[in-house]
Amino acid sequence: MSGLDTGLKAHLQTGVTTTCRAWALSRRDGVVMGFTDHDCPLAFEGITFRADTGLSALALQQSTGLSVDNTEALGALSDAAICEEDIEAGRYDGAEVRAWLVNWADVAQRHLQFRGTIGELRRAGGAFQAELRGLTDLLNVPMGRVYQTPCSAVLGDAACGLDLAAGWSVETAVTQVEDRRLLRCAGLGGFAPGWFRQGVVRMAGGEAEGLTGVIKDDRSEGDLRLIELWHPLRAGVAVGDALRLTAGCDKRMETCRMKFGNLLNFQGFPDIPGDDWSISDPMRAGRLHGGSRRA
Repeated sequence: MSGLDTGLKAHLQTGVTTTCRAWALSRRDGVVMGFTDHDCPLAFEGITFRADTGLSALALQQSTGLSVDNTEALGALSDAAICEEDIEAGRYDGAEVRAWLVNWADVAQRHLQFRGTIGELRRAGGAFQAELRGLTDLLNVPMGRVYQTPCSAVLGDAACGLDLAAGWSVETAVTQVEDRRLLRCAGLGGFAPGWFRQGVVRMAGGEAEGLTGVIKDDRSEGDLRLIELWHPLRAGVAVGDALRLTAGCDKRMETCRMKFGNLLNFQGFPDIPGDDWSISDPMRAGRLHGGSRRA
C-alpha cells in the first residue's frame, strides 16, 4: 500500500471500509465528466461524480515493467451520460481517464489508481464497453525523423512553422450538404480551384461542432464551391453550420516552395536516391545508361 494517502491507508487497515471507485473522463473538446460506483454522487477536484450512470470497471492490471496497464469500464448508454451519438461522432476517441479509490465518507482520503486514455470503445444492446490504456501505451508511438521524399510535418505544426491564421484558413458556412460528405459553400471565389484539396475542414457549429474531415476534392460549381471529403463527418451537418477550411498540402517540395513559401522548414528528403540505386550491382563499366555495352 505504498504511495497511499496516509488517511486512506489508516482507513483501509481498520478492516471496515467505506471505499468506492470514481472515474473522471476528459474529452479532447474540453468536456469533463465524472462517474462513481457509489450509490450517491461525490465531488472533489472541481468535478461532480455521478452515481446514476451504472458505470463499473473490471480489475486493473498493473505491472512494474514497461507493459501497458489496462482495464475496462462498463456502463449504460444514456442521454444523461455517455450517449451513442457522441460515440459515433468520435468525441470519446483518445479521451483521458483518471480512476481513484475513494473513501466516500471523506473524499479527501483518495488514491489515484489509474491514468490513461480510452482505447477501443464498443457498444451494443444499450450499453458500452470501453478499453482503458495506461500511460505506458504512449511508448508505442514511433519517435524520431522518417527519411522519406515527402514532408513529414503537419501543415501548421511546430515543425512546419506556418501560421495558418495568416491567410491559410478561412471561415465560411454550409450552403448545401449531401450525405455529410459533400459540402457546398459560398464566398470562396478568391481561392483557386483545388486550393483546399488535401486540406482539412473543421466544423465550428451545429451538431458536428469540433469534428474534422480531410478534403478529397475542391472544385467550383457555378457560384458555389464543392468541398468533397474522403469520409462522411460522424455527426449531422445542416445548412448554415459554420466551418473552417484549411489550405491543402500534398507534402511535395515544390508545393512548399511555390504555394506556401516555406521551403526552409520543409521536412522531407527529396534528394535521397531511390531503391533502384541502393540495390544496383557494382560493375566495371563506367557508363550505366542502359544502352548497349558497345555504345
